[in-house]
Amino acid sequence: MTIITVVMISAFAAIYMITYSNIQKENQIKLTNIAVSPLRINSLVKSDEYNNSGRVFVGKIPNDYSSTFSVLVGKGNTLLNVHSYLDLTEETYAKATKLATSSNKESAVISIDGQRWLFKINAMNANLIIKGKGGVTQAAVLEQIYFMDVTESYNILSQLLLTFGAISLVMLFVIFGISLFFARRAITPVEIAYEKQKQFIADASHELKTPIAVIHANADALYANKTETIESQQKWLDYIATETDRMGKLVSDLLYLAKTDSEAANNELVPFNISHVVNDVLLAMEAVIFEKGITLSQHIGPDLIVNGAGDKIKQVVIILLDNAVKYVNENGTIEVALKKSRNHVHFSVKNSGNGIPKENLPRLFDRFYRIDASRAHDGSYGLGLSIARAIIENAGGKIHVTSVEGESTTFIFELD
Repeated sequence: MTIITVVMISAFAAIYMITYSNIQKENQIKLTNIAVSPLRINSLVKSDEYNNSGRVFVGKIPNDYSSTFSVLVGKGNTLLNVHSYLDLTEETYAKATKLATSSNKESAVISIDGQRWLFKINAMNANLIIKGKGGVTQAAVLEQIYFMDVTESYNILSQLLLTFGAISLVMLFVIFGISLFFARRAITPVEIAYEKQKQFIADASHELKTPIAVIHANADALYANKTETIESQQKWLDYIATETDRMGKLVSDLLYLAKTDSEAANNELVPFNISHVVNDVLLAMEAVIFEKGITLSQHIGPDLIVNGAGDKIKQVVIILLDNAVKYVNENGTIEVALKKSRNHVHFSVKNSGNGIPKENLPRLFDRFYRIDASRAHDGSYGLGLSIARAIIENAGGKIHVTSVEGESTTFIFELD
């Protein structure tokens, strides 16, 4: 914003200065054209009978009388004569003459009663002869001063300055608003990623802390009974082995997620038959589904080809099916469908059950997120759905979930 402000003010200042200079030059040219060269005559005659107003014109008649007048000045800057077609008072002419002669400048701008006048002084070598009833008098004319009204020009410059100021303020507010909008849009993903990273580190630390604490406690129990046989201490060793396996799975999942994230940019997608992949997973899980008394309904389109990594997509299907088996209600149903829709292939897994509350759906794919905190130690760390989303998105697909509380939950992903 500072850079934009400086650039804008500099640009407007440059435009204003150029306009100011051009107007000044134009006014000087106009006044120079109106002003006559210094007169070199022996005498100028003024007669009471010729002009009762006491004003005579000296020299060449200007082309424009609408905004100019001229005066003759004698010794001691005395006002001798005025030539003007303007409706001004004698006091105004006298004041203009005094300001011009006292400025010690050949040409400048003076201000009188809110009006601005540009003057130019021409030196002269002439005598003013006045013939009247009282006789003939003579006065030496030293200077002829031309005045031109430039009030309109300065009003234009003032209006231009006000316009630039108003435009600058409005534009700065607009640019600030636009900058703030796009800055927030740019910062929001970074902020979200940062918060997720903080949450991820906290969750990972918490999840690792629990098995380490269990292992340490069981190791202490073993140290406390050093004389006991291994067989008698078997339960402590089993606890250690169980927690080690759980921690190993957690570390493996974290490494897999990190690897999936790093491979996102360089992921090579190849065509494969997803129908075969889904059928293989269903065959492998049939026994588990049968043992739990679950009714399985499947509608698998034949020979559907998608782009991706076949082994990773297979892992997604396993995760979603395992999730459905885990949370289906007793003697419930699971529906698996794979079909082609336009240029996409849709895979869905629907299980009957309690469903998922709406407020939990947006966070369902977050790492370490679990709806039911009581399931924190059932062998799941809440990373399965995060892994599934990472794999699908890296393959250029989309994954989402819908749920009806008290009825069912459906996970759907689509691939090209």
